[in-house]
Amino acid sequence: MSTVFRIFKSVMIKFRTRPLTLCLGLVLAVTQTTIGLAAIPASTLAQVSSSTPSLAPMLEKVTPAVVNIATKGKVRVKDNPLFRDPFFRYFFDQPSRPRFRETQSLGSGVIVDAKNGYIITNNHVISGADEIAVTLVDQTTRKATLIGTDPDTDIAVIRVAPEGLSALTFADSEKLRVGDFVVAIGNPFGLGQTVTSGIVSALGRSGLGIEGYEDFIQTDASINPGNSGGALVDLEGKLVGINTAILSPNGSGNVGIGFAIPINLAYTIMEQLVLTGEVKRGRLGIVTQDFTPELAQAFNIKEQQGAVVSQVIPGSPADKIGLRAGDVITTINGRKIQNSDEARNVIGLLRSGQDVHVFFIRNGKKQKVIAQATSIERVKAKGEEISAILAGSTLSAVKPDSPFAVINMGIEVERVSENSNAWLAGLRKGDIIIAANRTTVNQLSELRDAIKQNEIRLLLNIVRNGEAILLLVQ
Repeated sequence: MSTVFRIFKSVMIKFRTRPLTLCLGLVLAVTQTTIGLAAIPASTLAQVSSSTPSLAPMLEKVTPAVVNIATKGKVRVKDNPLFRDPFFRYFFDQPSRPRFRETQSLGSGVIVDAKNGYIITNNHVISGADEIAVTLVDQTTRKATLIGTDPDTDIAVIRVAPEGLSALTFADSEKLRVGDFVVAIGNPFGLGQTVTSGIVSALGRSGLGIEGYEDFIQTDASINPGNSGGALVDLEGKLVGINTAILSPNGSGNVGIGFAIPINLAYTIMEQLVLTGEVKRGRLGIVTQDFTPELAQAFNIKEQQGAVVSQVIPGSPADKIGLRAGDVITTINGRKIQNSDEARNVIGLLRSGQDVHVFFIRNGKKQKVIAQATSIERVKAKGEEISAILAGSTLSAVKPDSPFAVINMGIEVERVSENSNAWLAGLRKGDIIIAANRTTVNQLSELRDAIKQNEIRLLLNIVRNGEAILLLVQ
């Protein structure tokens, strides 16, 4: 503080006739600068003049590991229904083969394994891409190959030639705290590498409807379109998350609410994608709902948070260890469960064969059981294998822990590529197709047979967000 007093003394001499508030204001300003510097790790400010605080030294080490990603692909153009008739195609000299248009997208990625050339990005950045080009910080471009994707967490892994790459080291995202300083690095609006700073605004954000499984870091560091797949780092330059989405009222840009996938989760997904090319999730075999204050009063339980087991799938791990409807789950593998969404996220990110420690309350007594998650084996098919109308989608049997699985009904739309034929037809990820052309469908083969009855005019009964919808596709 000696520096502060010297400044204060000199100011008093120079401005002895000015109001005292001016001098005090300057002292406070200097003090705040000193406090601000103290909040930043000394290693981050190394080699920087004491009068010019800067993150430049840290960023010089970090930015070479953040890349720009450009993709090219093709989507089918939806034809006028009249041109599905061979007579009209002939009369208007229209080609009988499907028409496509080229698509392009821009995003970001993070080099996480320099030796093998592995890059983590978002699934939506490379979804539907036929070509993937990666531009490094030195502006050189390399072709990338796709290793694997996990649409449910929006993580994808691509690979480039490893020569001369620099990778980021990982932080432990479980140790993040609200208020920690973070820096976002990416390629917003295709401008090129851009750096923004902020703090961790919240942790464990879920229930946003952005991805299938959500456990986001929320930050006010400016994240915009094109930042997707980029790095969120701490002030030591360690990777804490993968920038993924923003909350924007009009969808145009940042309003101070951005979301990143914690690196602990992203790396777990990456390991499985590198090893097998896909993610094999475990299941417990339960359906849950929020534990409300009204239920707490009805159950005569003091706990105010948790997830109530509403259904147990027969023969599932949960069934084998004795979980029952009405049990209130409070903790899974050491993580406190606040609500049903959080229970679903924790269970959905289990690996097959992993031990699951479940703490729950039954009849007012706390109990613990240990189950072993089993793999989720679901029959899948590409939409185009069933009908050209469904091209661009991936369809599967409903999830084993879905209420529709209990009643053995429906086909789930697992993913839909934007602007694909299925997208233009109105299908969306998460839709449950329960009937086609007035025929109930429980299996993919039944859906295929139902559509064959009339492919020109297709009537689908779907359930979306709990609401029944009729979708007429022509």
